Amino acid sequence: MIVKDEILAFADETGLTPNVVEKDYVLGWLLAAVNSNPVLSQSWVFKGGTCLKKCYFETYRFSEDLDFTLRDQSHINETVLKEQFVSISEWLYEETGIEIPSDRLVFDIYANPRGGQSCQGRVYYRSYFSKGKHSLPRIKLDLTADEVLVMPSTRRPVFHPYSDAPQDGIFIVSYDYAEVFGEKVRALAERGRPRDLYDVINLFRNDDDDLPAPAVIQEILSQKCAHKGISNPTLARLEVYRDEMLRNWEPMLAHQLPKLPKLDTYWDSLPAFFRWLEGQETREKPLLAPVPGKGQIYRPAYGQLGMRTLNGNSIEVIRFAAGNRLCVDLDYTDDSGHRSSRVIEPYSLRQAQNGNVLLYGVRIEDGKIRSYKINQINDASITNKVFVPQFQVELRPYGISDVDAL
Repeated sequence: MIVKDEILAFADETGLTPNVVEKDYVLGWLLAAVNSNPVLSQSWVFKGGTCLKKCYFETYRFSEDLDFTLRDQSHINETVLKEQFVSISEWLYEETGIEIPSDRLVFDIYANPRGGQSCQGRVYYRSYFSKGKHSLPRIKLDLTADEVLVMPSTRRPVFHPYSDAPQDGIFIVSYDYAEVFGEKVRALAERGRPRDLYDVINLFRNDDDDLPAPAVIQEILSQKCAHKGISNPTLARLEVYRDEMLRNWEPMLAHQLPKLPKLDTYWDSLPAFFRWLEGQETREKPLLAPVPGKGQIYRPAYGQLGMRTLNGNSIEVIRFAAGNRLCVDLDYTDDSGHRSSRVIEPYSLRQAQNGNVLLYGVRIEDGKIRSYKINQINDASITNKVFVPQFQVELRPYGISDVDAL
């Protein structure tokens, strides 16, 4: 297991608590263990919000649970699950030193609304930050064997930005991106939880060329809603969730994000989302206006920016803000030596011909496009001010290419 100082350093960079970072670390290795297990590796298909974070977007909300659709109904069995997770715990300890006490494995089998069997499991692990053996943190497993899979599953690399990442990487069989999107919309309609709204709107806001066509999402959504016995969602039907979502917005999401935007910034995007889903609205936006000699888009992978503000803080917070459509407050020293604060809409990193990396954004004060040399940014902080993009947001969470379909 990585040393405590690495977890603390990562927590400082991301603005999250150390226990959330430690759980993200353990989640990555649990996925590696499932992939290495000969009984589970091809039968368990990873899905949900943690799948988005670990397999599709490097900069995203941190998640806490592992959700799987099982191709083999016989795995929904307490004896089978305990046997396999004892094997997994042994593999994890040998590979990493992570301790999962076998006497704390819990698997509750229950009848789901469709008459099939599902399982909620709890896996506890030894932590640098727990206060005793009876207060170990846990990871919840949600296992279902009667879900409908509309798209072929895919084998994905798992994002694991820690020093002990295997040289060949970590992989897991997971839902296709479009299927995760469609399932999230279905979940929003069925249960109206804050994280579902957060995920749906963030996926909708993503300007990536790989954004599925609305007709694809509609087809996936229709099949999943029919399987669950519910109607396709509409904006009017979601209104019933608003008050409860407002009560739960902060308790359920604040610890997963360095800065929690207000619920309204997501709720107010639902009309545009449904217009897009129904084919009534396009998503095209112009690229940020090119600047002669400085138009090279700079797209390093998460954790590879290798750049910090003059105060020593990571600039990853700027990428998070851009992905979540939040303005950034820059403490900046210009070429004349004048230091001041300015709030911007962050859009892009560009590399100048002389090698300087520049942050491009729209300054709120006057609405003009401005560039800021990374090595002259003293500090950067995320604000709660939401912006509606005027251009394509190039500075965003970058995905990892598919490896193969299964």
